Amino acid sequence: MNREPIFNVPGAVLATIAVLVGVYFLMSYMAPEEFTWWLLALAFIPARYAGLAHELPGGDVSAVTSFVTHMLVHADLTHLIFNCAWLLAFGTVLCSRIGGARYLAFSIAGGVSGALLFLLLNPGLLAPVIGASGAISAMMGGVMRFLFTAIARGEGYLLREEPSAIPLTSLRTALRDRRVVLASAAFLAINMLAIVGFGKYDEGGDIAWEAHVGGYLFGLIAFGAFDRATQNEPPPSPELD
Repeated sequence: MNREPIFNVPGAVLATIAVLVGVYFLMSYMAPEEFTWWLLALAFIPARYAGLAHELPGGDVSAVTSFVTHMLVHADLTHLIFNCAWLLAFGTVLCSRIGGARYLAFSIAGGVSGALLFLLLNPGLLAPVIGASGAISAMMGGVMRFLFTAIARGEGYLLREEPSAIPLTSLRTALRDRRVVLASAAFLAINMLAIVGFGKYDEGGDIAWEAHVGGYLFGLIAFGAFDRATQNEPPPSPELD
């Protein structure tokens, strides 16, 4: 009798987690001054685009690279573990469906989208944004495009065994699906609680809800452009003579 492994995590997901963990522990061994410099150089800081790039660590280079590098840095071990857990859950399904290269491109694009929305809503803000939550939120949004299809067909097991066999729901259909709408509303509501101070990573670390929302919306809307599954459309109905 064949036994399926309990954990079947794609290499690209494991590599992503290894990078996040490696960066965290590398920075944890830095001297305080060096740690602060690197955190600010890697973090996404809207003030860079309000004329302060030269006054912040990393200068003009970080004004470009921090759209991506902010995803590598985490506030504390709890922040890192939380993000890695969600990355395992959603990244595994997406990577198994679309492949390692597309998974990485999709994740990076989702994180960048989260940073852009944060910049749009917080122009000139000096506070640094760090963490992979924007990218992981994009993964959640992407999974919404086929999760409920599998559940409705009684094929939830395919999420673990063969995600590419699940038909992709068109964006128009997804936006009209009450389950997708309710799940998205719940996600947005949880993040909106951050506006009234719900959720902190530490004494001064508020949740960057804007990055979460930007990533999620990108994932929900743009996932179809990254999907490579061959069974994206239900089989045509037979014609009757």
